[in-house]
Amino acid sequence: MKEKKILYISSEMMPYLPETRTSKMSFEVARKMNSKGAQIRVFMPRFGVINERRHQLHEVIRLSGMNLIINDIDMPLIIKVASVPKERMQVYFIDNEEYFKRKAVFTNEDNELFEDNDERAIFFAKGVIETVKKLNWSPDIIHIQGWMAALVPLYLKEYFKNDALFTDSKVVVSVFNEPFEGNLNEDLINKVDFDGIDKEKIELLKTPNFNNLLKIAIENADAVIQGSEELPEELENYLKNIDKPVLNFHKKDEFSQAYLDFYNSKVL
Repeated sequence: MKEKKILYISSEMMPYLPETRTSKMSFEVARKMNSKGAQIRVFMPRFGVINERRHQLHEVIRLSGMNLIINDIDMPLIIKVASVPKERMQVYFIDNEEYFKRKAVFTNEDNELFEDNDERAIFFAKGVIETVKKLNWSPDIIHIQGWMAALVPLYLKEYFKNDALFTDSKVVVSVFNEPFEGNLNEDLINKVDFDGIDKEKIELLKTPNFNNLLKIAIENADAVIQGSEELPEELENYLKNIDKPVLNFHKKDEFSQAYLDFYNSKVL
C-alpha cells in the first residue's frame, strides 16, 4: 500500500470514544495501513464527549469558516485536528455547535436517538467531502465505517459526482453489527432530496432505520467488508445478493493481510 492514499471516514474511533467494534476497527485498520506506508487521512465527528484538552484538539483555521446548507439552513463548519499518540497519524474532526456540542454521541440520557441525527449525518458527509476538497487531496480508497458515515457514498456518487477529485476513488464500506433501535427522523428523505439527489435513488430512506442506511451505503460503494462476525439477518441476506466484492469477517489478529489483499486485488 506504499504511497496509496486512503481516506478513513468513521462515526467513532478509539482513543477518542469508548471501545466498540466500530471504534476499535476504525483505529486498528487506519493504524495498520499507516504502518504499511499508505498516506492516511482520518475523519470523525467532534462529539461533545471528546475531551479536547486531553486529546489536544485544535482548530484548523484555514479549513474552517465554510457554511454548509442543511435543509435550507446555513450551518457553520469547524474543522479540528489531533494526532494519535505514537502513531504519527492525524485525525480531522467535523464540528458544529448546533450538532456536536452536546455531551453525548447518538442518544440522550433516556437512550433515545437525537431528533437531528439525520441532519448530523448529512452535515458530516458534506463536511468531510468539502474539507478533503479544500485539502486538494485525491484518495485512492475511501473507507466508510459506522452508520453516521453511511450517507458519504451516496453524496460522493450523486451530490459530488462531477467533482474530478474523486473520479478515480474507490469506496469501501465496513458493515458492523451495532444497530440503533428505531428510525432516524422520517424527514431525512426530503432533506436529502433538497440537495438534488433523485428520490428514486433514495427510496430506502422512506424508512430511515439502521439496515436501510447501510443498504444505501452499500448500493453506492464499490466493495464491502463484513466487520462483525454476525450481522443482522436482513443485512446478511442483502450482502449475499449484491454484485460487488465482499470481504468476509476476519478477527483482529488476522485482518491485516486480508484487508491489504482485498484493497489491492478487489478494490483498486
